[in-house]
Amino acid sequence: MSRSEQAGAPRQAGASLPRVFFEDLRRTRFGRDYWRPLHDLYVFYLDEESRARLANMGRLRRAFLQLGWLMRSMLMKLSPARRIMILLSLMLTILGNTSLMFLGWGFSTDLHLWGWVLLLLTLMLELKDKLLARDEIQIARDVQIALQPQRQPTVPGWSFWCYTRPANDVGGDLVDYLTLDGFRHGVALGDVAGKGLGAALLSAKLQATLRALVPEAVSLDELGARVNAIFHRDGIDNRYATLFYAEVEHNSGRVRYLNAGHNPPLVIRANGVERLRASSFPLGMLPRVAYEEGRLDLAPGDVLLVYSDGLTEASNPSGEEFGSGRLEAVVPRLRGLSPAAVGELLLVEVDRFLGDARASDDLSLVVVRRDEPLSTRGH
Repeated sequence: MSRSEQAGAPRQAGASLPRVFFEDLRRTRFGRDYWRPLHDLYVFYLDEESRARLANMGRLRRAFLQLGWLMRSMLMKLSPARRIMILLSLMLTILGNTSLMFLGWGFSTDLHLWGWVLLLLTLMLELKDKLLARDEIQIARDVQIALQPQRQPTVPGWSFWCYTRPANDVGGDLVDYLTLDGFRHGVALGDVAGKGLGAALLSAKLQATLRALVPEAVSLDELGARVNAIFHRDGIDNRYATLFYAEVEHNSGRVRYLNAGHNPPLVIRANGVERLRASSFPLGMLPRVAYEEGRLDLAPGDVLLVYSDGLTEASNPSGEEFGSGRLEAVVPRLRGLSPAAVGELLLVEVDRFLGDARASDDLSLVVVRRDEPLSTRGH
């Protein structure tokens, strides 16, 4: 379904409203388009403590209190003027038919209609704000897509594949390639805490910082310390980023890497799996942090799999997470595959696990495979 259809725009210019309405009925799925948004509404307006209290109540009491708490939370999120409009519309609807007498003159009117008109006006104002914000977010999404790698790099002795899928229109995950001094190539996967527009802006800052500092970095220890200092100096409270950055040498199995608080990437070898643990805290969390450069050697056919927590923390409709256990169960099927096939198989598995549940976090993958040296191919 296209973005315009999701937003409720007509499918084609000049389409009649009845035709659009019946087309909507044909395309609608109850679970996806009604039940899931209602559940999202419940989670958005009621905090965890309120939901826990409601869960311990009887059905009848819970039904009344839930409706009241939802209404109160909604009103508190509105601007003062629109809060007054909503309350006034409710008063007019409750009053209904009203008769007034003044100096012998009688006046009777049905206030239901005016209550609904006022409610509709409030809805139109909120929708206008949403559409304006959506247009701005679409521009931000276009910019974010333009900053991402547009194609997989060609590196002698190596194959790469990267992918990122934001939970919302824009996300806080970063995937990037960096061409260095003619015989080295860098690849990065970063994950800014949170999601949405704020995380996307910090992700762009992280990308720009890496591109500026990586070519001049003497070691990855120094790179981690400098990026951390910049992120902490210019960052926002409770906002930090994890980062896995690796450099490969052309036609060589040597890899050096930096893991700043990121999920442990998997090194999938012919005879086992190795996890690359983080050497220090995420970027921006503390002012002065020491980082440690890691090194490993990959044999032909070995795969380095880097992922964001949007993979392992993906939750199905029952609230169960995909988890590292399911990821490790898939690993035997990944051996011998191309990086693109590895990534696509993982996406199929996590999407099957999610079912109709909406992704709660950005999901990104970077897959790097050591290929046979050029000199041995064809023998």
